[in-house]
Amino acid sequence: MACDLWLVPLVDVLTHSPENPFREDLGLYNAALAARGLPPVPVYQFAPGITGGVEPIAAFDYDSLHFLRRAYLLQLTGFELTPVDALGGDYEQLLEMFEATAEQSHLVWHFDHAGAYVPIEFDVPLVDQALLASGGPLGSSYGLVRELQAIAPVLGIDPMNPPGPTRPLGPTGLEQPFGPPLDDLHPYARERHAWAGLYAAATRSLTQGSMIVFA
Repeated sequence: MACDLWLVPLVDVLTHSPENPFREDLGLYNAALAARGLPPVPVYQFAPGITGGVEPIAAFDYDSLHFLRRAYLLQLTGFELTPVDALGGDYEQLLEMFEATAEQSHLVWHFDHAGAYVPIEFDVPLVDQALLASGGPLGSSYGLVRELQAIAPVLGIDPMNPPGPTRPLGPTGLEQPFGPPLDDLHPYARERHAWAGLYAAATRSLTQGSMIVFA
């Protein structure tokens, strides 16, 4: 199963449009943020060079995403990280054993196919019944960047010179397999593949003022 990462510019021409497909989602996000004393999702004034259009930024398969989550969780809990060819029961056991820890992580505690990251600073992913019913935990792009930077050295990645993301040539079907770049022969090629896509999206989210969504 594969997915695309999309950037949704938080500009007034899109956000305030009655036809904005994310209008209801933004209302739920703002309610969750307000309940925790946090500011609403920022909306910026349209400026030349920003079209207000939704843009695909990266694509990867869900297995690669879970490989990356496994690596981060192992590092976070002090276990040795070694390359694996497939995800087995040990990953599920890891999630069960350290569920409380996983729920504190913007990288790990997030639905694969829905939900969003917003350019607002908060410590842990936001979760309530309305969010879970609509798509899952709400993550912080700031938190996602921090966690990706923390795991980068273990994967042989320099965040100051990050690899570029694999961009989709067209919409990626949910059941479509999507392997890591064939020219990456690193033992953590799949983790690096997902890392590159998430990092590109997260840094653009902060510099451009965009929301990240899975599709």
